[in-house]
Amino acid sequence: MLTRFLSLSTAGLLLSIALAGCVTTGGVYHKVDIDKAVQTHVQLGIRYLRSGDNREAARYHFNEALKLGGKHNPQAQQGLALLYQADGENDAAEQHYKLALRYKSDFSMAHTNYGVFLYQQERYKEALEQFKIASEDLDYNRRSFALANYGRCALKLGKTEAAEEAYTRALALDKDMPQALLELADLKFNAGAYAQAKHYLDRYSADHRQVPQSLWLGIRLEKIFGNRDKERSYALALKNLYPYSAETLKYKKMMANDDG
Repeated sequence: MLTRFLSLSTAGLLLSIALAGCVTTGGVYHKVDIDKAVQTHVQLGIRYLRSGDNREAARYHFNEALKLGGKHNPQAQQGLALLYQADGENDAAEQHYKLALRYKSDFSMAHTNYGVFLYQQERYKEALEQFKIASEDLDYNRRSFALANYGRCALKLGKTEAAEEAYTRALALDKDMPQALLELADLKFNAGAYAQAKHYLDRYSADHRQVPQSLWLGIRLEKIFGNRDKERSYALALKNLYPYSAETLKYKKMMANDDG
């Protein structure tokens, strides 16, 4: 989901926008700070895009940024990419992602968001490369996010060891990252390392909302460890909270087989 994957950052949003050009005061020309005006337009565009209630305003601000600063502004190009992605205009979105990265090849946020876009198109190999580039930027403040998404792509491509390494590295940067904790719990369970799986699941459950994946994993783990009360607790939560989930169907099939 777009809202799950987007890596947007806004800070210090300004309430007014300086106009580009020159003004005269006392016969002395003062050049307006065009770069600041461009940055403000981009920030306002992101603000409108994140709020989801006025995409036309977002479009206006991104285009104004390009008019003032020229088409080579990578932040404005990425803003338009995100806008078109939200609109479902995939060809236009990809074009603007590529422009953003052409004008700033080390734009880690754009690499991450482009990777999300590619993942949503099921272009996992291409997405993996974008997340790889972003995760190698040691100064990128969302590096853990890029690593976690690298792990997700690696799993889609059957690269289990690479996925486990990426999730482990993500946890080294953000020890409470829910996606990494849950995926590592799943990986350890599938590898038969049940104690480690329970360790990661318990860390996830301590601070994060239970989802079908975590509840189904908990059922199977507690069944293996013979903890019937905890198994029933997980099962009750799964059936009550997510009665129509794929995991609930799996649980019902498991119970039917046990009865048989």
